Amino acid sequence: VSTSHLQLAAFALGTIGWILCTISMGIVEWRVWHVDNTTVISSGIAWVGIWKVCFISYLYVSPGYREQFCHKFSGYDSFIPHEIYAAQGLLLLAMFMGLLGLAATVFALRNVYMGVTHKPLIAPFFLVGGFFYIFAGLCVLIPVSWNFYSVTHNQSIAFPPSYYMPSSPAAQEAGAAIPVGIVAVILLLLSGTFSLSYRFPMTANTITK
Repeated sequence: VSTSHLQLAAFALGTIGWILCTISMGIVEWRVWHVDNTTVISSGIAWVGIWKVCFISYLYVSPGYREQFCHKFSGYDSFIPHEIYAAQGLLLLAMFMGLLGLAATVFALRNVYMGVTHKPLIAPFFLVGGFFYIFAGLCVLIPVSWNFYSVTHNQSIAFPPSYYMPSSPAAQEAGAAIPVGIVAVILLLLSGTFSLSYRFPMTANTITK
């Protein structure tokens, strides 16, 4: 038990990082677009996520949506930029890899804190969990960095007319999903590093042998 404090911290950090990864995937505010024409986009602000685009409108632009109008992206939409497609796939993969990392860490910690029933598997499962955490962190880092690059260069998206969105914003800024994703990356990479640092203590009998 005395040798696994870092791995317990890795589990805590990995859990928080995995939760933040899931939250960032669901947040629509990846890019905040500021538009000049407020005829439809009444607030002058639109939110571009990896699954949909939303804005506030006081016009009847869609049945059931008198104030907030959202249009979900389809897998067949050719106008969606590559960084959004990459974010959809990589964040789903990160969520799955992070879950596997948590499962491996839980199994190893169970054997440490509740009686060592599978002693030879403790270190390998910590190592496997660490690799899963790091892989998940990299899967989050790529789309977060790529989309942040697109924001800083004010890149446009050729939305079709049915989206009621301009192809280019007057200005844009990073939304809440990007800093949440950055924190998730840091926590997942830290938890992976802590998990990989585990060394099973050598007993006197092992040293003698």
